Amino acid sequence: MMHRAAIALLAAGLSATPAMADLLRPDGTTIDCYCTDTQGDRVELGEVICLHVGGRSFNAQCQMSLNNPMWRELNEGCLSSALDPEPGPAPPMSPAPDRAG
Repeated sequence: MMHRAAIALLAAGLSATPAMADLLRPDGTTIDCYCTDTQGDRVELGEVICLHVGGRSFNAQCQMSLNNPMWRELNEGCLSSALDPEPGPAPPMSPAPDRAG
C-alpha cells in the first residue's frame, strides 16, 4: 500500500508543469526567480529552451543553484521544426504515348 502511494506521488511530481519558484524575504515580500534567454526575455524555472551561445546550440533548463537562477545544459544540439526549403519547379512532363495506334 505504501509502495503504491509513493509511486503515485512520484508520477504526479514528474508530470507536473514547471512551477513558479518564488522565494520570500525575511520581511515576507516575494523575490521573483526566473532566467533570461539570450534576447533578455523571461524564462520560468523548469522551462527548457534551445540556447545559442558562443557558436554552440544546446537544450538547457532554467534551474536554481545556491539560490540563484542558472542554465543547466541538458544535451548538445536542439530540435527544430523548420521545413526544408521549397523545392524548385517540377521538371517538364513528357507527352503521353499515342495509344490509338
